[in-house]
Amino acid sequence: MQNKSTEITVGMFVAAGIAAIFVLALKVSNLAEFNDEVGYKVVAEFENIGGLKVRSAVTMAGVRVGRVESIILNAETYNADVTINLYGNYDMIPVDTAASIYTAGLLGEQYIGLEAGAEDEFLQDGDVIDLTQPALVLEQVIGKFLFSKAEGDD
Repeated sequence: MQNKSTEITVGMFVAAGIAAIFVLALKVSNLAEFNDEVGYKVVAEFENIGGLKVRSAVTMAGVRVGRVESIILNAETYNADVTINLYGNYDMIPVDTAASIYTAGLLGEQYIGLEAGAEDEFLQDGDVIDLTQPALVLEQVIGKFLFSKAEGDD
């Protein structure tokens, strides 16, 4: 009887460990967000989004205020139109807010950072963020540096 209860206890610990690993994998991969909120959508147009992905975080002052909902290529401007879902409790973001693409952490996950403007009007569903700064692509920076060095050697 002692042996059977030990086996049941070990089995429960193994099942709890597998469940914990599953939840951790979902959190790390951003596939499941347990506190997804319905909010309002705004669009930001970027010249280059780098490695930005759907479901990437949108932050303001380090606080997550939303997620990237979709990314499409604008057929007229050939820029990327990024649709951002801002959480409903952050409804006092000024219309002249600027959006930039930043890189976080060692793995280089990219996210959108918002910097508040000074207007008295606030973003609403369907608005467009006009002030954007594209992603800094390391390969382009290195290429420009090497090209400028090659020209300087002549």
